[in-house]
Amino acid sequence: MASSLEIRALQGGDIPLIVDWARAEGFCPGHGDVEIYRQTDSQGLWVACLHQELIGCIAGVRYSQAYGFIGLFIVAPQHRGRGYGLQLWRHALEHLADVTCVGLEAAPERIADYTSWGFQPASPTSRWRRQGSIAPGPPPEPPGLALVEATTLPDQVVQAYDADRETSPRPHFLRDWLHHPAGKVLALVDPLGQCHGFGRIRPCLLPRGSGWRIGPLLADSPGLPDEARRQIAALQASAIVTLADRLNQVGDRDAAYRQIMPALERQPDNPELNAALLRLNLANGRTEEARAAAEKLLAELRAWNDEL
Repeated sequence: MASSLEIRALQGGDIPLIVDWARAEGFCPGHGDVEIYRQTDSQGLWVACLHQELIGCIAGVRYSQAYGFIGLFIVAPQHRGRGYGLQLWRHALEHLADVTCVGLEAAPERIADYTSWGFQPASPTSRWRRQGSIAPGPPPEPPGLALVEATTLPDQVVQAYDADRETSPRPHFLRDWLHHPAGKVLALVDPLGQCHGFGRIRPCLLPRGSGWRIGPLLADSPGLPDEARRQIAALQASAIVTLADRLNQVGDRDAAYRQIMPALERQPDNPELNAALLRLNLANGRTEEARAAAEKLLAELRAWNDEL
């Protein structure tokens, strides 16, 4: 019965299972997403337990007194239809009861359900997907603007830009979001250092395999996001290298190889990827592979130098 359900705060040890559920549901969770939501509102994520078994979860994250968001609402398939989801739902609503505006994303077939709880459609959400890698194009040259890594800017510059365009300022969430080591963040800035757009690409888990998510992606004019998107896509290899190096440092070298090798198949002459492969081979004691990688990297750097 639903009355035997225990709802408690999400703990760090719960996250791998929650991420697996989100992946199976097609939510395509990004690396570190759940931890960032937890840091934004430590009281805003819960799991449902039945006889100490995790059977569901929900997030009701309070960004501020003005805005909160409900998501990560999952009940394990074998436990659906028994009222457990309803208890989780009410728990999240109670947490956000004094928040001025609460948002969520709803599948089309669930809109009527949420409307019955007082929610009203605000705007449609479109999700775009591209299969395969994206070849980096020539660097764009926005008039009077420069694309820089957002980590080189004071947090307040990007936060002020975001606050003017979002429902409610979210500085704590955005700081963690922009500085998470998985992925890359770019910003468009003018000569005075003012932000005119920013975007982030991060690795994510697909129902089968892995991929990349782009978002948030905001800019002053319709043309700028396309330019930023191309540059963000061009940084895909750098993001893969960052992730592989972290895995290598903690000793998970098999996972590091799984990041690097598919990327090298798509971009065999990428010096950054080949340098990361060299580091992996050296760390793993693969002498012959390291020598081959070093020779290839040296040839690539010489060719690059000849073009200058």
